[in-house]
Amino acid sequence: MTALRALPGGAAGPVGDGFEVGFITDDGVERRALLTEAWAVPFEQCRPVRRFPSYKGQKHHSGRWWSATAGGHVGFESWLERDHLMLLDFDPRVVAVSSQPFWLFWTTPQGKTRSHAPDYFARRGDGSAVVVDCRPTDRIKPKDAAAFDATRAACDLVGWNYQLVGATDAIRSANVRWLAGYRHPRHQVEPVAAALRRAFAAPAPLMAGAEAVGDPIAVLPVLFHLLWCHDLNADLSTPLHPGTVVSAVVS
Repeated sequence: MTALRALPGGAAGPVGDGFEVGFITDDGVERRALLTEAWAVPFEQCRPVRRFPSYKGQKHHSGRWWSATAGGHVGFESWLERDHLMLLDFDPRVVAVSSQPFWLFWTTPQGKTRSHAPDYFARRGDGSAVVVDCRPTDRIKPKDAAAFDATRAACDLVGWNYQLVGATDAIRSANVRWLAGYRHPRHQVEPVAAALRRAFAAPAPLMAGAEAVGDPIAVLPVLFHLLWCHDLNADLSTPLHPGTVVSAVVS
């Protein structure tokens, strides 16, 4: 292991390429390498390095989210992680996402080896990468802060964006959670989708535009799917309602 430099919170980062990562490839092969040698690994395709247990009396809710972006299930270990995974799935810049993508290993100035598995690794369409940890601010203990600082330093070393995120915006999350109910491609129904794009070519109230196309019972699921896919646009900072102004996205 190479020489270390001190980081905020008592963590340590390498002067050279001292960070190591352990990961499991998409075909189940376990590997470990220096981060600077493995940075080009498609971690968005790697298997989780930890399991997502579910047992009676556990404090956190674990589960799997069906990701429209990934086309499969992605694990989470809390409602907070689920909400941020949902927002990554909704983000049009993200083209792939994985959970618990790798173990990061480093050595503290005291000579102790530490490890941390970030919550998510997301790949954007421009090729850039985002590493995400989810933890409410009031629940970050000094040892956790040191791990997050080390992870940020590791990401900086290889040009990844690092995000330590807490509680989500309640209204936006509620809106996206509603739209997520229509994220599956089965709601991309033609010619209804094309008719909705025409109906909202000029901004119009959500329900009025749906009724102009046909029976809202049949039309609204398609409309919500188009909002999820960003083919239609609406202000999600306020609760969705019949009068929400919707507009078509101009390519």
